[in-house]
Amino acid sequence: MVLELFGMASFHWEKTVETCFCFDFTRRQEEGKCTKQKQETKINLFGRAQAVHTRRMDFTSSFQTIPIISSFVFFLLLFSTLLPSISASQFDDFRRLNQTFRPGEESKKMRLIKAHLMKINKPSVKTIQSPDGDIMDCIMVHQQPAFDHPTLKGTKPLDPPERPSGYHHMHSEHYQLWSLSGESCPEGTIPVRRTTEQDILRASNIKRFGRKIAKPVRRDSSNGGHEHAVGYVTGEQYYGAKASINVWDPKVTDRFEFSLSQMWVISGSFGDDLNTIEAGWQVSPELYGDNYPRFFTYWTTDAYQATGCYNLLCSGFVQTNNKIAIGAAISPTSSYNGGQFDISLLIWKDPKHGNWWLEFGSGVLVGYWPASLFTHLRDHASMVQFGGEVVNSQSSGSHTSTEMGSGHFSGEGFGKASYFRNMQVVDWDNSLIPLSNLKVLADNPNCYDIRGGINNVWGNYIYYGGPGKNPKCP
Repeated sequence: MVLELFGMASFHWEKTVETCFCFDFTRRQEEGKCTKQKQETKINLFGRAQAVHTRRMDFTSSFQTIPIISSFVFFLLLFSTLLPSISASQFDDFRRLNQTFRPGEESKKMRLIKAHLMKINKPSVKTIQSPDGDIMDCIMVHQQPAFDHPTLKGTKPLDPPERPSGYHHMHSEHYQLWSLSGESCPEGTIPVRRTTEQDILRASNIKRFGRKIAKPVRRDSSNGGHEHAVGYVTGEQYYGAKASINVWDPKVTDRFEFSLSQMWVISGSFGDDLNTIEAGWQVSPELYGDNYPRFFTYWTTDAYQATGCYNLLCSGFVQTNNKIAIGAAISPTSSYNGGQFDISLLIWKDPKHGNWWLEFGSGVLVGYWPASLFTHLRDHASMVQFGGEVVNSQSSGSHTSTEMGSGHFSGEGFGKASYFRNMQVVDWDNSLIPLSNLKVLADNPNCYDIRGGINNVWGNYIYYGGPGKNPKCP
């Protein structure tokens, strides 16, 4: 959905100062001949002084005219004292959020933010400082946000289920920047990326912090400012999916845009009752405040309207692992015409309890989405998608230059383009099987494209991605 252009903000304040207008400072100070000035300053939306009005009120018995030069010098000194330091980024925030500075409203907003932070930042037994600036809180498993959900209160994390048959454990290291500190969370706890006041203030809509923008959804892909290049299967009953994805650090050119690569497990009518489970990696300056690719999860049961969220930013997903932090930066990343680094993801439905489990990397179970969260996904999925998604806000009046995947088109192939390999689905018998009738679709192939294939080493695979704006994508 194309992001709405919000109104611009300006600020106005008054301050009364008392000073002496002096030619001979000692003499005038002794005579006590000073002038009180009330200065009004208005800052325009570009951060410049738009107008300055001064009302002079004599409170001495006599007042002498000030020479123009002395008055001008004094005015500059006085103005520099009164004008606070306001950064360009702060003005950008206020323009985008359509907010006018009102102390009462600001105070109310900060109270709401603090209350929300207390809700999602649970008490920790240990804190770990990540090299990238993140703070990881080790919280008790039973105190995580999931158990604030009405259907989960009073319950405990379930034991791991049996993996799908046909699953072959291939040892592959997984790295997250926070774990490079050498610290880890104790058994019985989980690492949770601490949410800060700045994280919430960056959001384009504070009430929807941690959620995707609600958008129209089509059966084959989606639109409304979100562009996709995906491979998908449909027409059967699906109970999970598995793939390996190479990780990149695509350029995101607007702070309210993102670039991600993920798997979607989908069910519903593609209206307001759409159910999805999603996992992969993403670059989102708005959500995380930087440009690192991060491991993420998402879910919704009503087409992104009121349910679900990223990671652990609301109640829902139950994490069971103390070594993986959802929302943490991934390292290393792939390099163009160089080494390729990928992560493996497996999502599948536990036949016994019906919950949807998530595995990340080298056979590490992260946790599960309880079946009680969903409507259609309580049974099975009707579609599985693999691929990339970007937000095209057209903030500069043309197509965004935000990259998908590696930022290169699919035709460049291995070492240059992004890929999904060893793509499989889970059938009714809890077995991993190859894809049948894989289709590919790019919303705007001149900007981001996709192509699929199959071979004996990678099984089903896709290459996808692109640079966004280019001569064919104006």
